[in-house]
Amino acid sequence: MSRHRALGKVILNGEHAVVYGVPAIAVGIDTGAWAESSPAAESTLYVRGWDITVHETMPATEEDRANEAPLGRAFRNILEETRSRQRAQGGTVTANVSVVAEADLPPGGGLGCSAAIGVAVARALEPRASADEIASRVMAWERVFHGNPSGIDAAVSASGGCVYFRRGKPMERVSLKSPLILAIGNTGIASSTKTMVEVVARQVEQKRDTTERAFEGIRVLVENARHAITAGDLAALGKLLDLNQMLLAGLFVSSEDIERMCGSAREHGALGAKLTGAGGGGSVVALAPTTDTASRIVSAWRNDGFSGFVTTVGQEPSAYTYGESSP
Repeated sequence: MSRHRALGKVILNGEHAVVYGVPAIAVGIDTGAWAESSPAAESTLYVRGWDITVHETMPATEEDRANEAPLGRAFRNILEETRSRQRAQGGTVTANVSVVAEADLPPGGGLGCSAAIGVAVARALEPRASADEIASRVMAWERVFHGNPSGIDAAVSASGGCVYFRRGKPMERVSLKSPLILAIGNTGIASSTKTMVEVVARQVEQKRDTTERAFEGIRVLVENARHAITAGDLAALGKLLDLNQMLLAGLFVSSEDIERMCGSAREHGALGAKLTGAGGGGSVVALAPTTDTASRIVSAWRNDGFSGFVTTVGQEPSAYTYGESSP
């Protein structure tokens, strides 16, 4: 039995605005999720760490359906989507399977935990499917958790590397001139992407001119960040992260803990820092000039009661991205 890996993700620039057609830049990180499958009499999904088992069979009563865990609906959706695509493509249709999955990411942490599990499960259901096909299928899973997802989490989790993403458009690769050393910290407060997207949606409705100016500012930052990454100008990229954080705070998706962690990261040598993901909690990403600096940032966060880790995004996508890893 093989384990099928999926990556976590960090958005460097563009979250929230990406829902409204603004591009975003994101990177895949090795910390992610895995899943493995085996034939079974009934299709089930067990997520280790969460200690949750869900079944493909829909609950019998209306009350049970109303109380069903979102994971159950997501598993049913991805099975239906997988089989539908297989029939349309004239391939072998996935039979009943028992799937076991586990994530190394905190749920609600802004690092693509749900998408990583979804991608790992989708790969376990059909290992030979392309990264683009897997990402497309996982949208049926993501809509259960996030309502109106942009698709960036699934795309990055399935393909890895550094990408320039626009909703509804083909994903574009961004070439890194040098590796990106990132300190990633977690506030310890779970964030609901669906809730935070709704927060911004209300602002779009009530303060359209203000939010559109913010989105346009984020668009400019994303384009400049793309140039900074390809040129290897990490100092410029760090400043763009700081500016993006200011605009996100103006959209009311930051928090006191996020601001505290960003400030601490800058004090300990970060080139720039911002929230990553939905905000309102979740995680912070800080760009560091060296691994030692990144380690100091993480140590400072831990001294303040937050968790964190260091990761490096290489010039080539992770080896986990396309293949299988042994148990």
